[in-house]
Amino acid sequence: MHDNPEPQFPQPTVWVLTDGKAGDEGQCLGVAERLGVMPEIRRVRPRKPFAWLMPRGPIDPREAPDRSESPIRPPFPDIAIASGRRAVPYLRAVKKASNGRTFTVFLKDPRTGAGTADLIWVSGHDRLRGDNVLVTATSPHRLTPEKLASAQAAPPGPIGALPAPRVAVLVGGDSRHHRFSPADIEGFSKQLDALAGSGAALMGSPSRRTSPALANAASAVFARHGGWWWDGSGENPYLALIANADAVVVTADSTNMIGEATATGVPVLVFEPQGGHPKITALIATLMQEGAVHPFRGQLAGKRYAPIDSTPVIADAIRRGWLSHRAALGLDA
Repeated sequence: MHDNPEPQFPQPTVWVLTDGKAGDEGQCLGVAERLGVMPEIRRVRPRKPFAWLMPRGPIDPREAPDRSESPIRPPFPDIAIASGRRAVPYLRAVKKASNGRTFTVFLKDPRTGAGTADLIWVSGHDRLRGDNVLVTATSPHRLTPEKLASAQAAPPGPIGALPAPRVAVLVGGDSRHHRFSPADIEGFSKQLDALAGSGAALMGSPSRRTSPALANAASAVFARHGGWWWDGSGENPYLALIANADAVVVTADSTNMIGEATATGVPVLVFEPQGGHPKITALIATLMQEGAVHPFRGQLAGKRYAPIDSTPVIADAIRRGWLSHRAALGLDA
């Protein structure tokens, strides 16, 4: 007697629906890629005053599904993955225009309630909860184990030449909740000096938000200790940095960088500048309990742990939700 084989389903067609913001689109793409599909990117461009009314207001009539220039024109996908305030009404419009056939997913709190999509993902520090709300500690991203392994196997020359232990330094900048005061910049530099002086090899890069004062102070530390600081030329080495690190130093202004660093399984050392926010504090506290994150005090701390990666968890929940949705519509008959 043979076991019944698992039913085979076609790969779903998928839209990634955002207003083009890199952070939102990157998270959606990361989840779609873990589904094993090549998504179609659809970007909304609502005009004023419609953009002002979002997420609760209607879509821009110029971008209605029946308009030839619409980003949500048919044929509609099996799954639509959206993120960002402006994408909320467009995701609802896709659901309606597809007569409910499209399985809708929203990443992050849409601010319009759990009924906004068939499945909603939020971070643990968000308040939204519901039967269709998936909660994880970290955010989805595009750093797959395969990409990390490939970057580790073939590091750029300057990174490969550094001795162990190699520490990736990911420098952010001023944000809505954090400000790098002169005292913060000085304190961060002194701690990097102490870390390099202990024998750690520094390799790092600024971000788009890094101020000239902060970048100059950090790069001066690297120069003093023979580290490698990305000067902005050529390809961004972000993946190579974290893939080849024995530890990661990251500034607390970016929850995405903190979460992505924990996907490596190496200790993550967090520097907190002036300011803060309860949600960021909650994320850091959760990852500290997991043994992944430690305060940066100018020295190495912690040990390796099982990588923390919510992206495949979210992708699996989407696939299971879509299959249940298909069955409910009678598409498996």
